[in-house]
Amino acid sequence: MNELLKDVQAAEEEILLGNVILYPTDTVWGIGCDAESADAVKKIFKIKNRDEAKAMIVLVADLEMLQQYVKEIPGDFEAMLQKQDRPTTYVFPGARNLPKELISSDGSVGIRIVNDEFCHRLIRQIGRPLVSTSANESGQPAPKSFSEISEVIKERVDYVVRWRQEEEMNTQPSRVVKIETNGETTVLRE
Repeated sequence: MNELLKDVQAAEEEILLGNVILYPTDTVWGIGCDAESADAVKKIFKIKNRDEAKAMIVLVADLEMLQQYVKEIPGDFEAMLQKQDRPTTYVFPGARNLPKELISSDGSVGIRIVNDEFCHRLIRQIGRPLVSTSANESGQPAPKSFSEISEVIKERVDYVVRWRQEEEMNTQPSRVVKIETNGETTVLRE
């Protein structure tokens, strides 16, 4: 079994136990867990010393999985996906089937369809979305690569993925686009 598959399997076991992992995404290194587990989501808030009113995003494998967690997807959403030139998180109104800890006070949720091979395989394996938030304490800069992640964060999570640790990534957090109830879009973070 290759290293990628070993790490996916080990991360899957941790997530299914309700644990929190430190893992590479298609943007920055993230802290994540089973997005359907309220207890695991609460652990992330504690690890990051993060205000529970601040939202975290959810990663899904594909459009079919996305449909399970939002009430409505705009008719032109697939065209929007085709036009995006970098990882983009969409904030959808009408979140569903997720713990209240992941849903904003206005009922919305930020979701990204991943392109990263590790994330995609892991989400497929567990059959549920992952929570993703940058691997830093709240208020600190997001680390661009594994070497920039603080030892405190590494010690607080239950499992640290080995895949891509040596890569010096020069990535940035995803673009964030809010989809209004009328289908209009607003860029919240470029």
